[in-house]
Amino acid sequence: MSILGLVLLIYAGILFLRGNAALKQNSLQLKPRKIKPRIAILVAARDESKVIAGLLESIQRQTVNVPPEDVYVIVETLDDPTVQICKRYHNTVILREDLNKQRKGYALDEAIRQILARDRHYDAYFIFDADNILSEDYLEEMLKIYAAGYEIATGYRNSKNGNTNVISAVSSLTFSMINVMSNRNRAAHGANIIFSGTGYYIAGDLIEEWQGWPFQSLTEDYELSLYATLHSLMTFYNEKAMFYDEQPTKYRQTVAQRVRWIKGYFSARKKYIPLIRVKKHGNNYGSLVKERIGVRPAIFAILGLLAIIVGVVIELCTLGKALDIIAAIPGILVFVYIVLMLITIEMLKREKLDLTTKTKLKAVLFNPIYLATYIPCALKALLKKDVSWTKIKHGD
Repeated sequence: MSILGLVLLIYAGILFLRGNAALKQNSLQLKPRKIKPRIAILVAARDESKVIAGLLESIQRQTVNVPPEDVYVIVETLDDPTVQICKRYHNTVILREDLNKQRKGYALDEAIRQILARDRHYDAYFIFDADNILSEDYLEEMLKIYAAGYEIATGYRNSKNGNTNVISAVSSLTFSMINVMSNRNRAAHGANIIFSGTGYYIAGDLIEEWQGWPFQSLTEDYELSLYATLHSLMTFYNEKAMFYDEQPTKYRQTVAQRVRWIKGYFSARKKYIPLIRVKKHGNNYGSLVKERIGVRPAIFAILGLLAIIVGVVIELCTLGKALDIIAAIPGILVFVYIVLMLITIEMLKREKLDLTTKTKLKAVLFNPIYLATYIPCALKALLKKDVSWTKIKHGD
């Protein structure tokens, strides 16, 4: 096991070096857009009457005017109180037709098909969750990226309720890891970014090409990321465009959420990675090498360290040194805990999360434990055949 662990650590280093070398060789050929774009905003909002007014209010306050009828709110029944709230803001309500498919990707697909059937066409489609709130210049900053020629771009995901408790704080840090360890470096070198959640736009010509929304897996955002890599789409992470998202406040909710993410991660990779491998010798921008940038080296490094630890324990067992094992385990755990604490501190230094000093301290202390619980979540995701999308109640 120790040898396996060493191999995994070396492989993680190779992935990191190859990925960053590929970044330096990357080049973009953007085609600036000079038109004033017509935009649509899509919001999947099943039973979200407690929170959606905050999003709709923030859309009205934008420095860029959005006609209310171009804000599309997707519901499952007209009896949903969300509908009456949308009417007050004069938004367009889209009623879902096939309720047997309970994922955001299916809701977006139905909505886009209905919009196109009404002969409404847009230059960019923004995707939000009902619990999001936008900073006043969010659209203005994002449309600068659209004007530069990027086909898909996401904003900076901050937390609405990061200070509620330590669970919501460390849940916010999950997305910080994606940004700090991956997207910031990718965007700086023009490589494909990883999309997480909502808060992004899709160029209208892509929607017209798809005639709907083709990403319907458990993690439609990560599926979109891989699709963009495969097809060499130009994507961007815009830290100047800030939006706020509500995080779960109960540990059990985070487990269900992370199990879905991990299951969706592997299912999306199973579908797209073979296709990316075929293409990797063609267009360098969409190569497999670019896809290796980010969290993958970290995952293999963690697996390598775990394998080495297990190898040491097994070796001590074969030598009959049970007491040495018992003495070594606390030291190993403390070492891992300190390393994860330092990683958390570095993330908090680099990020712009709206967390109080007290909350940051709690996050530094608890985040290593929270990160460790990804291991049982991963095991549950791998062993459980059917993982369904479950709604997390907002505004409680």
